[in-house]
Amino acid sequence: MGQSTPVQVRSLESFEQLKSAVRGSQREIVQIERGHMRGQLTQLSIGDLPVDLGAFSVGMRSTGILSKDRIAVGMLTGSAGRVTQWLNHVHVGDVMVTPAGDEHDGRYEGGASFAVISFAPADIPLLFGSEPRLADVNAWKKAHFRAAPRGRAQFMARLHDIVARLRDDDTELDAEAIEFWKRSIVEIMTAAIRLNDPTESDRPLPSAHSIVRKVEDYLDHAGAVPVHISKICSKLSVSRRTLHRAFHDALGVGPVAYLQRRRLCNIHSAIRDADPSAMTIAEIALQHGFLNVGRFSGYYRSLFDEYPSETFGKSLALQRRTRRGAGWPGRDRRRQKASPNLAGP
Repeated sequence: MGQSTPVQVRSLESFEQLKSAVRGSQREIVQIERGHMRGQLTQLSIGDLPVDLGAFSVGMRSTGILSKDRIAVGMLTGSAGRVTQWLNHVHVGDVMVTPAGDEHDGRYEGGASFAVISFAPADIPLLFGSEPRLADVNAWKKAHFRAAPRGRAQFMARLHDIVARLRDDDTELDAEAIEFWKRSIVEIMTAAIRLNDPTESDRPLPSAHSIVRKVEDYLDHAGAVPVHISKICSKLSVSRRTLHRAFHDALGVGPVAYLQRRRLCNIHSAIRDADPSAMTIAEIALQHGFLNVGRFSGYYRSLFDEYPSETFGKSLALQRRTRRGAGWPGRDRRRQKASPNLAGP
């Protein structure tokens, strides 16, 4: 008896939804650039291979673990601006390998789209037994691989075609067909790994990157509370000037702007989860270091392209739908024919 490939497709309307864009990940997402985020997420499973495809419209900072127990292979399938992973400038079609339990570290200047697969270390001999270099589990270290300019468009088009067909077709596949399409997707996603050696870090900014990560680690440990820049400088024993230069070099924004946008992201999440009978928007803003509600609303709208009250309204509507039993409905394969955005946001 055959089986279908489970598929879920949904629109993205806030940066928080990107946290679950890669199944099994534990990530911190901060919206860096202004605008109402829009995007799409497609998630399907081919046998035991999860395939996650996503696109988003504004610049983001993404850190955290992609998987505790699986090796993640990600491909940048589109970008509106510069993308960096760790210390590497990533081009469309490039592939990043993140071992189980390792940290992901990305900065997206503008919207982008991506594809990610993951597999257990025990699956490596089965998937890559004919490739001596890749059949060794120890070979799968954190690395960045450049895509060949001539081949990347072909690989991405092929990935698009496979995903679109599996997503839109109700055909039940037997075990052999599932294995074939699973291996086809793995081959596309790892082509740059098979054909190239990993790149060296192409941005000479290890000290700046290290300072930024220390700041983010300190903020993560502090939790969703306002932290003044002077306290950060004191805790890390760095001057404001050094901190300013490090953030501009590593993220393209100054530390004050980054801290403010991170606080605004924390408020956005708090508003989405808030009980309106227990806390007001003004109280949430004050808890996160904003004294003037009118000025805070202006900052908030400038970043998210909507007022806090609009986010509150959407949150209430979502809570009502959830109480009525609505969640993330599975879409009808036969009616939804739009292709996932693999070319760009």
